[in-house]
Amino acid sequence: MMPRQEISAWRPPVAGVVEVFHARFTEHAYPMHVHDAWTLLIVDDGAVRYDLARHQHGTPKDTVSLLPPQVPHNGSPATPHGFRKRVLYLDMTQLDERFIGPAVDGPDLTDPLLRRRVGQLHTVLANRGEELETESRLALIGERLRMHLRPGPASGSAAPDRSAARSLRDLLDERLIEGITLDEAARLLHAHPAHLVRAFSGAFGIAPHQYVVSRRVDLARRLLLDGQPPREVAAAAGFHDQSHLTRHFKRIMGTTPGLYTRAIH
Repeated sequence: MMPRQEISAWRPPVAGVVEVFHARFTEHAYPMHVHDAWTLLIVDDGAVRYDLARHQHGTPKDTVSLLPPQVPHNGSPATPHGFRKRVLYLDMTQLDERFIGPAVDGPDLTDPLLRRRVGQLHTVLANRGEELETESRLALIGERLRMHLRPGPASGSAAPDRSAARSLRDLLDERLIEGITLDEAARLLHAHPAHLVRAFSGAFGIAPHQYVVSRRVDLARRLLLDGQPPREVAAAAGFHDQSHLTRHFKRIMGTTPGLYTRAIH
């Protein structure tokens, strides 16, 4: 028998994200209400029917819905078996008041790339210690949302800004252990966070968060070879905890730090 209701909510340690909310509802209907944050919604199963500014809308699986703050809306299942949704509530640092009007006019965005990026962000938000990846993905999502809400002339593929890429790489290397947020890097380098992510990925063929993780795993290997136990290596190599180290070490190396240690001779 299908569960009638499942919910999960948490506040991640990521600037700009007020709340993450996952839910499955089969019968619940939201009355008209407002939020003081942007509601970025994807539906994984079923569909939601809702009214926004006296117009009816729907959320099929391939769309991303962006409901602006302080604008009343409701919501109810559009199919007999209900819906399963994932929601990000974003504060005004991600999208300011200029975008409220365009979002009211067109809240449902059919954009497979944006849909995929939002889903990937939800996956990353479920893990602790992935703040740089979260910030990078959020920056690209914000950029794409602004593109939809304030469309401009199409631009061709620009060459990567190698100067910005090298500066960011130097900064990531300098702060490898203690880490650095994308917003702080952007302030220090006088560049937009999304521009830094694009420049770095274009210049080096790897995203900033992937670069940091791979450098930290490399450092962890050296520390394990020096005889340090995995429980000490995690913090020494910049990981949140031992499980954070194990997850990435196994993904990159194909084995856990413990098994790697036992194979050293």
